[in-house]
Amino acid sequence: MKKDLILCGVGGQGILSIATVIGEAATKAGIFLKQAEVHGMSQRGGDVQSNLRLSTTEIYSDLIPLGKADLIISMEPMEVLRYLPYINKSSWIVTNSKPFVNIPNYPEEEKLFAELDTLPNIKKLDIEEVAKSIMMPKSANMVLLGMAAKYIEIVSVEQLREAIRTVFARKGDAIVEANLKAFEEGMKN
Repeated sequence: MKKDLILCGVGGQGILSIATVIGEAATKAGIFLKQAEVHGMSQRGGDVQSNLRLSTTEIYSDLIPLGKADLIISMEPMEVLRYLPYINKSSWIVTNSKPFVNIPNYPEEEKLFAELDTLPNIKKLDIEEVAKSIMMPKSANMVLLGMAAKYIEIVSVEQLREAIRTVFARKGDAIVEANLKAFEEGMKN
């Protein structure tokens, strides 16, 4: 089995934390992993993207070819548009539905969502609102990971939970529990 994932968003949203959790789950499961990251500006607002290639057999390239992504996980809906050339008819897109308007020529929301709604396999949710509703506003990225968990397939939900425990362990039990709760909320959607 092989899964090619593109994670995208803007700096400060937690994309790299999502990549770290998925990578930890894959490593513990003994799955081959290749990762390529593009970090935007170091301050909040620059685009951030990560290619994650997971496979039960050896992988030779860390970059996903055009038309070969299985899943796009996006913290920011406009960022999905950058990666449309990488999807195919069976690809899934899981995205935040709340734009992070950080540029003067950000597209009108109506046009943005009209374009996204033409895609055959897309799930959208205001993950920030969900995170706030459970009193975990800094865990919106884990809400998104929970939404995407069933589409990742190559690692199980339990393996992702265990990876969350491992990745956030150094921050203490309260942070681990907050991120697990956010992940569970995302899985409900």
